[in-house]
Amino acid sequence: TEKIGVRNKYVILRLDLNVPIINKKIQDYTRIDLSLPLIKSLRNKRAKIIILSHLGRPKGKADQKLSLKPIFDYLKKRLKSKIFFHTEEITRKTKQKITFLKGGEIMLFENVRFNKGETNDSNYFAKNLASLGDIYVNDAFSCSHRKQASIHKITHFLTFKYGGPLLRKEVEAIDKIINSRRSPVTCIIGGSKISTKINVLRNLISKVDNIFIVGAMANNFLKFNGIRVGKSLIEKNTKIIIEKIYTISKKNNCTIFIPIDYKTSNNLGGNATSKGLESIKNNEMILDIGKQTIKKIDNIIEKSKTVLWNGPAGYFENDNFLEGTLSIAKKISGSTIKNNLISIVGGGDTLFAINKSRKKFRFTHLSTAGGAFLEFLEGKDLPGLNVLK
Repeated sequence: TEKIGVRNKYVILRLDLNVPIINKKIQDYTRIDLSLPLIKSLRNKRAKIIILSHLGRPKGKADQKLSLKPIFDYLKKRLKSKIFFHTEEITRKTKQKITFLKGGEIMLFENVRFNKGETNDSNYFAKNLASLGDIYVNDAFSCSHRKQASIHKITHFLTFKYGGPLLRKEVEAIDKIINSRRSPVTCIIGGSKISTKINVLRNLISKVDNIFIVGAMANNFLKFNGIRVGKSLIEKNTKIIIEKIYTISKKNNCTIFIPIDYKTSNNLGGNATSKGLESIKNNEMILDIGKQTIKKIDNIIEKSKTVLWNGPAGYFENDNFLEGTLSIAKKISGSTIKNNLISIVGGGDTLFAINKSRKKFRFTHLSTAGGAFLEFLEGKDLPGLNVLK
């Protein structure tokens, strides 16, 4: 937007405002707040701003539980601008209904996935979307792995199409891990399933020095190493996958680390009990990393020059099992400030967990992307990026 003329032009802005909402109350504002600078910049340049976004998976039907109305109310407070909320279905007649928009004014459209043509990347629907604007800006990297009309096909019907500043930052951040890395490079990978991150791990092993597995994913590695895990969350049929990870890591001189102690409970809502590797009971489950593991992670971060962190260390929904995640955040943030560490932190759950703390952390890049971030790390081409090239 710095180089293109937007005054009195209709600018279609595809954002990711897919934030957690419970009882019509937004639980985490990060994604919205990160989008505000671009909206304000376009507003100040007197563009007529059309915002498209989604929330959840309504399957092409209007579902008021997944309405963007809470987001509209928040934007209205934060922007203090003339902002309108378009709640009708998007058709070929929609363009005529928004001609009243003036330069510097904003129109947020209701959940774009309420329209059937969005998720199946319909040509007809994409054409209707494109008719709303003169210029298209995709600033939703986190949705760019989807072939959906507002991300993909819309670009076929617009001459002027660009990537936004958040999208650019995401691409540059991943480039720092893959191509422009400063060694030693450490990756801390959490989450619940190995199967969703196996290709990421395979791709990273050849490019990084250390991988520390945390979260429920680590339970599978503990079990593989003959350590009792009680009734902890375990993914079936992971033995062959883990064997491959260890084999590939040895070939590439990448060290795989797993927890050496943890916090347990016999239920998700329970209190935390600290345990060593050999003392877990059959009725207990691992829900966070322990103090010795935290120390080990701290030491590895201290010796690293680049860190990628994706996925919380424990069951952060219960504050009793939030310590591991917040300790990692604190150490990475401190090293970023003191040691000039390159730190890339991402994943929706990771952000949600970090934001449960009132402390302010500083990272080189904070990624709001989930699946797209991981797929890009795998080395996949993202449909939403390809159409902008």
